[in-house]
Amino acid sequence: MRYAVPVTDGRVAAHFGHCQQFAFFDVDEARKEIVGKEIIASPGHEPGLLPIWLAEEGASVVIASGMGSRAQGLFRQNRIEVVIGALEGDPEKAVLNCIEGKLATGDNICDH
Repeated sequence: MRYAVPVTDGRVAAHFGHCQQFAFFDVDEARKEIVGKEIIASPGHEPGLLPIWLAEEGASVVIASGMGSRAQGLFRQNRIEVVIGALEGDPEKAVLNCIEGKLATGDNICDH
C-alpha cells in the first residue's frame, strides 16, 4: 500500500490542495511498518489534478487534515481511500497511527 500525505513546512498541511509537497509512504500492511518514503513537490492546485496525479503516483490512501467534497469524490472515482480530519502533525506518525488503527481525527477543516 502507498500512503500520500500533503505536507507544508514538514507538517501535515492544513489545506490539502495548497500543500508544498506530498510525502509518500510505502507500507507493509502485514507487518504494519513503513518500508519506503519519498517526498515529491506538489504539482500545484488545479481543480481535478491532484486525485489523478496521486493515482498515477500509486497512492492507495490519502491522509489529510482538510479536503473539499469535490476532491473526496474524485479520489473515490480513482479508488483511493481518503482519511480526513487527521490531528497528527507529523506525516510519518500519521501513517503509522493510521495503519495501527490509532489515528486521531477531528472535523474536516475544509468547508468547500
